[in-house]
Amino acid sequence: MASRDPRWVLKDRPSSALIIGLVVTGVCALVSFSFDVLNGAPVQFFIALVLALAPVPLLLAAVLALDRMEPEPRSNLVFAFAWGAGIAVLVAGVVNSLNLHYIIDAGNLSATSARNLAATFGAPVVEETMKGLVLLGLLKFRRAELDGPTDGIIYASMVGLGFGMSENVSYYIAALNSEQGGVGLAVTVVLRGVLSPFAHPLFTSMIGVAVAYAAHRHGPERVFSVMAGWAGAMVLHGLWNGLVSYGGFPGLVVAYGALMVVLVVLICVVIADRRRIVALLQRYLPPYEPTKLVDQADIHMLSALPRRRRARQWAKLHGGKRGLRAMSDYQLAATELGLLHARAARRVVDEQAFHEEQRALLECMSIARAQLPPPAGGGFSGPVPGSP
Repeated sequence: MASRDPRWVLKDRPSSALIIGLVVTGVCALVSFSFDVLNGAPVQFFIALVLALAPVPLLLAAVLALDRMEPEPRSNLVFAFAWGAGIAVLVAGVVNSLNLHYIIDAGNLSATSARNLAATFGAPVVEETMKGLVLLGLLKFRRAELDGPTDGIIYASMVGLGFGMSENVSYYIAALNSEQGGVGLAVTVVLRGVLSPFAHPLFTSMIGVAVAYAAHRHGPERVFSVMAGWAGAMVLHGLWNGLVSYGGFPGLVVAYGALMVVLVVLICVVIADRRRIVALLQRYLPPYEPTKLVDQADIHMLSALPRRRRARQWAKLHGGKRGLRAMSDYQLAATELGLLHARAARRVVDEQAFHEEQRALLECMSIARAQLPPPAGGGFSGPVPGSP
């Protein structure tokens, strides 16, 4: 019998470090919003806040849809989003404001020219650095969570969505205070909230992919990959800001086209990474068949998202919420078991940690199977989830 709940290995419980981190990021978000309130009337702030929050649920759903094969711990995702919405946006806002004042004073430029210059060359460095720090933190303290490029993209997107949401509040207030008023606000909402809501996630995904690559490398190669990803994020961000600032509508079209190309490439990366995970499951799970915790029907079910979904539907239909939770736990534990072997092969985890997590994952799978409804035939998951 395990000395503690084996579900610890699924990493779905908040730690004290997470709670402290969320408090700090929450305070930073409040400070940032306080500046926004001072820059506009309270009514303007709440209008801007509602507009900035409106697309967030849809954007989060789109990002999390990429994370279904091997879902990341919720605590990590929440912290990444909070970091972007709080600490990153506050520090970047302060530094960008100081840079803008310095450019105006030192260069004897107009406010518009100084803003365009700062947006093109200054803001990308500051903002991508602040967003990228949380990804470096994952590489340092949660390296085992970065199983592939999809994980890097997910975490980068979460911090980017948080940053973009808070930043949009400032932009919407500035638009309301401009001479164009409501018209300026409508244009800004369309540009930032409708046409380019994934801009910040796409920029920072360059760092996310690089950090995920570095998680499985050693020595100078790791440092080089992170630096390359960081440079890529800053260049892409600067290219977007520069084309929008100096190119007018044609520049906006070119910048938007560049972002779409990056988006398509990242989607292809996610698809390829999903196939890699399936190959790992098909390689590492069959040796566990003698344990009776997995068989070929189960591996077949685990190898495709539609079959996983049908298995959960079957478990819910015949076992209610308890059955659904058991099937979800089984799928996650089995997937983590395959990835654990991949981490061990790449020496990301030591032998002691490997055996400890292996025992916990096998116990989670055993408990989950015991809580599933009786099979209708064939494997434990019945004919529905196991069917092609």
